[in-house]
Amino acid sequence: MKFLLFTLAILSSIFGYGQQIESNYKIYDVKNQKIITVDDIIKDMENADVLFFGEDHNDSIGHYLEASIFKKLSEKYPKRSALSLEMFHTDVQPVVDEYLAGVITEKNFTREARAWNNYKDYKPLIEYAKANNIDVIAGNAAARYSNAVTKSGLDILKNFPKSSLAFLPPLPIDTATGRYNDKFTETLGGHSMGSMKIYQTQNFWDATMAWSISRYAKTHKGIKILQLNGRFHSDEKLGTLAKLLTYSPKLKILNISAFSDESFENPVWEKFKNLGDYIIITNPKVKRSF
Repeated sequence: MKFLLFTLAILSSIFGYGQQIESNYKIYDVKNQKIITVDDIIKDMENADVLFFGEDHNDSIGHYLEASIFKKLSEKYPKRSALSLEMFHTDVQPVVDEYLAGVITEKNFTREARAWNNYKDYKPLIEYAKANNIDVIAGNAAARYSNAVTKSGLDILKNFPKSSLAFLPPLPIDTATGRYNDKFTETLGGHSMGSMKIYQTQNFWDATMAWSISRYAKTHKGIKILQLNGRFHSDEKLGTLAKLLTYSPKLKILNISAFSDESFENPVWEKFKNLGDYIIITNPKVKRSF
């Protein structure tokens, strides 16, 4: 019930009366070259362990679809599903667990777990997990570690005390070469010493999220995990997704790349086919969440 109420509240802020949400997104199956539904993705999870949802953080329709996928996945695999989030850090896992257990208030949770400013977009998933006793993995690296890497490079991590290692992926952390590096360089507009340290931070985030998923999967056999992150982290099966396969090469992974695009009415799917197993294009005319 809480899930439904929160989802309806979000939808009412996005859509006018009578407007159907289904008309504002399209899902394309790259392998089979056809338009599909959320239910088709859930069916495909029979043969997969982890589903990456690469989002644009302010895409309202994307957030709705994340909640829908999570609900349907958990319904199909009761007591065998989990949620992993870029939006919370490994060092606040106890706070996340306490809120899911119902022993702390939402106010304490959002403050002490350092929830993102747009937490309202992820709240339906957290509340659904809480209501249905589903684990939530706080997957990303805390800002203090990220800032240290951005300032001094990845080697700084070896100087942290042993007590910090519980929140960090195995050291040393490699930086990805090839296509991922090229994409990052294009985004920043070229190479520099500063951009290299930022790229190391990007790789640190990838490694931390991948390690968080891998560690959970190794101790929870048969669990279906939905991972939410900014789509740069998983587009083209690079970044976090590629790093996860180095930690857990036997995991079967599917990925979604979701974004709004001006071609929404008549998408050229061939243009996007390299991004993932499924491409979700949302209506750019729909109000952003922030």
